[in-house]
Amino acid sequence: MQKFIIHISEQKFELLEQDDLQCFILKPDLPDSFVTKFVQLAKEKQKLVLGFDAKSVAKFNLDGAMVDLSKSENIASDYRTLTQGLKNKFIGAICRNRRHEAMLVGECEPDFVVFRAWADGQEKVKELTSWFYQMFLLQSALLPVEDVDFASFETDFVILDDTKYKIFVAK
Repeated sequence: MQKFIIHISEQKFELLEQDDLQCFILKPDLPDSFVTKFVQLAKEKQKLVLGFDAKSVAKFNLDGAMVDLSKSENIASDYRTLTQGLKNKFIGAICRNRRHEAMLVGECEPDFVVFRAWADGQEKVKELTSWFYQMFLLQSALLPVEDVDFASFETDFVILDDTKYKIFVAK
């Protein structure tokens, strides 16, 4: 079963208490005071906290970042630029849902590659994640943009926002 990475969009700390949740991504527009406290509590519990850029990683001493390469025309160069200053940090990289781009992102050696999934066309994404899972040693994550059956995708992680995760757990 996939592990969850939770995208924190609300100013709440309750998900830090769940032992099965080990990694969080903080929405960029959260107040600094909340981010500082969230990071402090997460570190006390030995949990990972990621941001969306090198600036936020440095500012809050985060464990890494998730960078978006899905619109990149020069993946290797853009990856180097976006991850400058992130040495020894965890990096997730969002790629386009195509094999060639997934390979190029994989060659950059992030810690995990992220695939987005929409309800329309999810079978193609499912095929892509299955291929990637079988071909590469890199971990992969699914970022469902709409409601999809994420358990049917071959990925190591599923990235859910805090609200969707709470609904999923309540089912």
